[in-house]
Amino acid sequence: MTIAPEILDRFLNGMPARSDDAPVGVAVSGGPDSLALLLLAEAAWPGQVRAATVDHGLRPESAAEARWVADMCAARGVPHHTLTPETPITGSLQAGARRARYALLDAWREREGATCVMTAHHADDQAETLIMRLNRGAGVGGLAGIRAINGRVVRPLLGWRRAELQAIVDAAGLTALRDPSNEDMRFDRARFRRHLADAPWLDAQALARSAANLAEAEAALGWMAERLAAERIVETASGITLDPSGLPAELVRRLLRIVLRRRESGLDPSGPALDRALAEIALGAQVSLGDLLVRGGDIWQISTAPPRRTGI
Repeated sequence: MTIAPEILDRFLNGMPARSDDAPVGVAVSGGPDSLALLLLAEAAWPGQVRAATVDHGLRPESAAEARWVADMCAARGVPHHTLTPETPITGSLQAGARRARYALLDAWREREGATCVMTAHHADDQAETLIMRLNRGAGVGGLAGIRAINGRVVRPLLGWRRAELQAIVDAAGLTALRDPSNEDMRFDRARFRRHLADAPWLDAQALARSAANLAEAEAALGWMAERLAAERIVETASGITLDPSGLPAELVRRLLRIVLRRRESGLDPSGPALDRALAEIALGAQVSLGDLLVRGGDIWQISTAPPRRTGI
C-alpha cells in the first residue's frame, strides 16, 4: 500500500523532529487505530519500525489476537514482540492495565534501542477524556487530557478522527480486530463514547484542540511554579517553609505539592482532599498530609509529623 503524500506529510507534522536512524517503536493492539499508526510509521520510516503488542491476559481471546498481530507484522517484515505482565493486574482493572502496559512498553523500547514508543490515541479519544474529566471537576492538569508527548511516549494522531484512521486501514485491505471492552458499558470511557456518538453537534477535533491549549497552560503554570519554588520554598533545620503571600491560589497549590513531593516520595494529593487542606491551612490551621504536618500562617511550616500515640 502507498500512503498519499499529503497524508504522510500530515502524519510527520505531528511527530517531533528525528535526527538519527534509530528504531521507532509502535504499540499495536490490532485495532483499527493502531493498525493505521503502523501503516503510517512504515511509510515514514521503512525498515526502522518495531512493533509490540501487550497481552494482559484479561480476555480468553487476547493471546490469539496477539498472535494475529505478530503474523501480520511478520508478513510485512516488521519485527514484533508480544509483551505480558509478570504479575496479575490488581485494583482498578483499567488503571492497573494502563500502568503495566506503559511499563512493559518502555522496557521493550530500551531493549530495542528505539527513540520512542508511539501509541494511536486520536481526537475522539481526546474528546472522550476531556468530557470525562470535566464531568469529574478536574483542574487544568486533568483537562489537558492525553499528552502528545509524555517522556518517551509519542502520540502523533491526536488531531485525527477515528474514521480517518479506519479509512487508512480499509485502503490497505486489512481487517482490524475489535476489542469488546470498547463497547462494555461497565467502563466510563465506553459510556462517554456512546454519549459522544449520540451528540454529533460536538466537534471532537475542536475538543482535542482545547485539550492541547490546556496542556500548554498546564506547562506554563508548571514552569512558573518551579521558578517560584526557588524563591518561596526554603529548607530549614526543622523542615521546609513556604511563603504563599500575594500568590494566586493555583500557584500556592502547586508550590505546596512541590514541597510535599520533596519531603515524602509518592505524596501528591489532589482534588477535593487537597482543596480542603489548603482552605484550612490558609486560615492558619495545622493539617496532616501523609507523614507531614503543615502549619498555616504568614509563612507555612512543613515538617515531619510526630509519631502517633498508640493505646496499650
